[in-house]
Amino acid sequence: MTTTTTQTDHTEISRLVSRFFRALDERKFEGDWARDYVTDDVRTTTPIGAADGVDAMAHAREALERYARTQHITSDLLVDVEPASGRATASWNALMTHVHHEETLRRRGEDADPVFTVGGHWEAELRREHGGWRISRMSVQAMWTTGQPPELPPEFRPAPVV
Repeated sequence: MTTTTTQTDHTEISRLVSRFFRALDERKFEGDWARDYVTDDVRTTTPIGAADGVDAMAHAREALERYARTQHITSDLLVDVEPASGRATASWNALMTHVHHEETLRRRGEDADPVFTVGGHWEAELRREHGGWRISRMSVQAMWTTGQPPELPPEFRPAPVV
C-alpha cells in the first residue's frame, strides 16, 4: 500500500460522504440517485430501524420528508483502507439539524420548537466498485438531541439516545 493510494482513497471516500449528505439535504432523489453513493446490497441502521438495499434508500428519503429542511454537517472523518481487498471502513461525527414542517408546528402548538437537532457518530463500510467507492453498510448512533423528534407512526419505536 502506498501513501499516494491511501491519500487518494481517503479523498474519494471523504468526497463520497460529503456528496451523499449534500444530496440528502438538497433532496436530490431523481432516478437511481442512490447508486452514486451506495451498493445494491447496502444496509443502513438508524434510531428508527434498519433497512437493506433499495428499501434503505427509500427509508432515508421517507425520514427526510418528515422535515421541511435538513442540514447534515460532518467532521473528523477517519478512514482505514485495505487496497488489496477493495474495502474500507470510515467513521465521522455529525451534527444533524432538522426543521419541522409548518403543519407539524401548528399541531404541536405555539411553544413548539421548530428545530430538532441530533449530535451523533456514523460508521460505514465501503467497497470499491466499477464506479468508485460505495457505502455498503452505514449506521448512526445518536449521542444527544435537542428539540422534539419527528412525529412517527405508532409502529415506529425510536431507539433511546445513549
